[in-house]
Amino acid sequence: MPANSPARSARIVAAALLAVLLSACASQVDAGVADEAGTPGFWWGLWHGFVFPWAWIGSLFDSEIAVYAVPNRGGWYDFGFFLGITVLGGGSWFSSKQRSG
Repeated sequence: MPANSPARSARIVAAALLAVLLSACASQVDAGVADEAGTPGFWWGLWHGFVFPWAWIGSLFDSEIAVYAVPNRGGWYDFGFFLGITVLGGGSWFSSKQRSG
């Protein structure tokens, strides 16, 4: 199937719509969100996202290590965690660039 065929484009759009539809059902547990002082927010989420690979390896050997803080401040912690993994961690963008020369 050619890369620019209408059937391929339709499959990509259908997969994206299915992903959006399924993600609309997601919700956060109320016990996982807190607004008390000292509860991890955006900056802790950013840090936890950045150190995720090392925290995950540590969690395999020690049950006291977690890769995600619960409870946290909710959406802002999630956003920081996402940015930490994708932007600070490099995400897939850096590996997708071809070196020319």
